Amino acid sequence: MNFLSKTKGLTFFLSYTILASMLGMLQFGYNTGVINAPEGNIEKFIKDVFEDRYKENMDHGQAELLYSFAVSIFAIGGMLGGFSGGIIANRFGRKGGLLLNSFVGIGGACLMGLTKYFNSYEVLFVGRFIIGVNCGLNTSLVPMYISEIAPLNLRGGLGTVNQLAVTTGLLISQILGIEQILGTDEGWPLLLGLAICPAILQLILLPVCPESPRYLLITKQWEEEARKALRRLRATNQIEEDIEEMRAEERAQQSEATISMMELVCSPTLRQPLIISVVMQLSQQLSGINAVFYYSTSLFITAGLAENVAKFVTIGIGVIMVNMTLVTMPLMDKTGRRTLHLYGLGGMFIFSIFITISLLITEFFGFVQEMIDWMSYLAVVSILGFVVFFAVGPGSIPWMITAELFSQGPRPAAMSIAVLINWVANFAVGIGFQPLKTALDNYTFLPFSVLLAIFWIFTYKKVPETKNKTFEEILALFRQNGSMVEIEDSINFTSTSAILKSPDTSLNMDKHASYNTNNQ
Repeated sequence: MNFLSKTKGLTFFLSYTILASMLGMLQFGYNTGVINAPEGNIEKFIKDVFEDRYKENMDHGQAELLYSFAVSIFAIGGMLGGFSGGIIANRFGRKGGLLLNSFVGIGGACLMGLTKYFNSYEVLFVGRFIIGVNCGLNTSLVPMYISEIAPLNLRGGLGTVNQLAVTTGLLISQILGIEQILGTDEGWPLLLGLAICPAILQLILLPVCPESPRYLLITKQWEEEARKALRRLRATNQIEEDIEEMRAEERAQQSEATISMMELVCSPTLRQPLIISVVMQLSQQLSGINAVFYYSTSLFITAGLAENVAKFVTIGIGVIMVNMTLVTMPLMDKTGRRTLHLYGLGGMFIFSIFITISLLITEFFGFVQEMIDWMSYLAVVSILGFVVFFAVGPGSIPWMITAELFSQGPRPAAMSIAVLINWVANFAVGIGFQPLKTALDNYTFLPFSVLLAIFWIFTYKKVPETKNKTFEEILALFRQNGSMVEIEDSINFTSTSAILKSPDTSLNMDKHASYNTNNQ
């Protein structure tokens, strides 16, 4: 039976395992958003500590600088954690790495929650750095684990749960951070300390989950353990097709084995998928979405909304992100990764232009009240539309496609590099947006518009469709010359079942590559 034609359901135990692992991405989303709401409270705390310690007042500029450091050190920790992800995944396994990382998260959350007890803003900085390391490791380990345990025909939809978890974490932090709940001078340490909850919950839920069958079979060569893990995840003894697919992947990447990051960068075969992975991560972070997440309230106020209205519309952004991610999940395996990413980037480009137009008209026709009212609605619709299209494509696909573009050997190193780039870009946008806004004023989103256009062209020209393709077939795409669009057209002529059923897969792949080359 062709394994692509076999319907594989989402079993209870697979759902449980994905839920337990996605808590790591919820942690990432929560800690990305949680620092924004209590900005004024944290700055006041920093000033009070400084005054108690040195018996003199701290000016507002210094307090803002230290608050910015508390925000940005999270991304620095994320870079370190993301870069270490491949090493941790190979040494301790995907599940083992997540379990160890939960202890890191508990440590960081405790320090943030006890900041006021120690009456020290340095404790806050250390806590934010440690929780950043935790989130960096999560962004590397969780997508890798989910992509390796998911059945082929569900891999896209299940990969979207990464973004669903991130957006849910963001929404929870936005709701808890309002002044009526924990966004107060007394409540903000508890708000930050609640990051301990996902880590503890993961420590409780994850131990009964199996290690990644691919890791067990291909990396550790423990076939019996891999079979046990697959039987539990698939709730059936009919696992030979999964085993055969893993064996095919193992044969395809045996010459590479487990490779280092330097070897990955220098490999001619793997250079193109690595470039694609890096650009896909940049398309997520440099799209301008973090500018919306970090500064949406001020953007709405600039566009003419009242401050109390702007804060609740910002929470609306989180609600829309969660709902749109849910809508995207079934589309991922139906429409395809590449197509959705093109739709997402294209929609974001259009709405980024509308955001600029609404800001310009508000400035130039500010003396006409009716025009201000109308433009404030346009600004809200444009920003919400921008967020909707981010959820359609760039929100989830870069995390997923990096894990899909590489076989078992180079995958950990590739995830480390891609996640490092993602965090560096995240840090750059977080630090650079305010100076950019000061320099360009109402034209702030134009650089993002240009970048979105560049990313759309790159995706159209270079990114392959990975929907319903095995890791081995995806690797075969990059062994051929020519644009990815041409390769996509030609590879569909060959039956994937014929490839997998061949006793000599590597020989069959060579014939397949030869066939495609002759037909281009």
